[in-house]
Amino acid sequence: MTKISGIFAATMSVLNSDLSLNVEKTIDHAEKLIDQGCHGTAIFGSTGQSQLIPISEKIDLLNKLSKSKFKDKHIIGTGLNSLGETINFMKIANSQNFKKFLIMPPAYYKYGDKEVIEFYTRIIESVSDCKIILYNFEKLCGYKFSIDCVKKLVKKFPNQIIGVKDSSYNLFENLKLENFSIFPGSELKLLKGLELGCSGIITATCNVTAEISRKVYDDFNSKKKQSFNQKLCDVRRAFDKYNLISGLHTYCSKDNEIYKNILPPLSLLNKTDEKDLLNILNDLKFTNKTSLAA
Repeated sequence: MTKISGIFAATMSVLNSDLSLNVEKTIDHAEKLIDQGCHGTAIFGSTGQSQLIPISEKIDLLNKLSKSKFKDKHIIGTGLNSLGETINFMKIANSQNFKKFLIMPPAYYKYGDKEVIEFYTRIIESVSDCKIILYNFEKLCGYKFSIDCVKKLVKKFPNQIIGVKDSSYNLFENLKLENFSIFPGSELKLLKGLELGCSGIITATCNVTAEISRKVYDDFNSKKKQSFNQKLCDVRRAFDKYNLISGLHTYCSKDNEIYKNILPPLSLLNKTDEKDLLNILNDLKFTNKTSLAA
């Protein structure tokens, strides 16, 4: 299998006013990002409010996404604590010929490497036709992958465990595995990660930085002088001051009010934070509507 690499957005979910998933607009949003420069997207990650969206709506999206011209460019997040629901959801995705998954260990409970290996073992024994990117984000699930755990999983399942999204940042600098994709979870780590041999990024803010993130990636691979990395990092730092989902929905709602729809307990930024974020981005002369040449 060809190693997965490039710029991936952890794409946002677009909701109707009744907070149901707008399937068509969620797909349109994701594929607009590919048009803007992303190599692909991770759908139903934490940025996509996956843990808050009903499984029935996720299945509805898979059914329609299976007909997309960009079908092979999407990684499917599970966003489920239940082992059984994770397996069932993956089987449904498999039936639509989706093979690539982003899977975080369950939240809420305390456990260690041994239990994590058992969790993924159960998944793979039930759904062997899969390519799994591990999701390392201690802040959300309470568990942080160790290098040893990742190596044991890859050794046990070399055809299924193919990469990691590292949002805890304890892996991307030191984990070295052949034909294994490593994606830091922030634009701040993109260039350094590429220099260390990482594969790219999977990030929330690529919902608005797709074009310049791709430019940094391409310039690195073409050995060109970096002219956009500083701006890219400054934009990410601006969003990092706030909850990323709140900041992204607030920012995107300036162009389309449908992005104001967000599932509780999440919310838009308050007016003070909204004003501060927009002022910072304005000072950076940042907009995701203009081309790099503008």
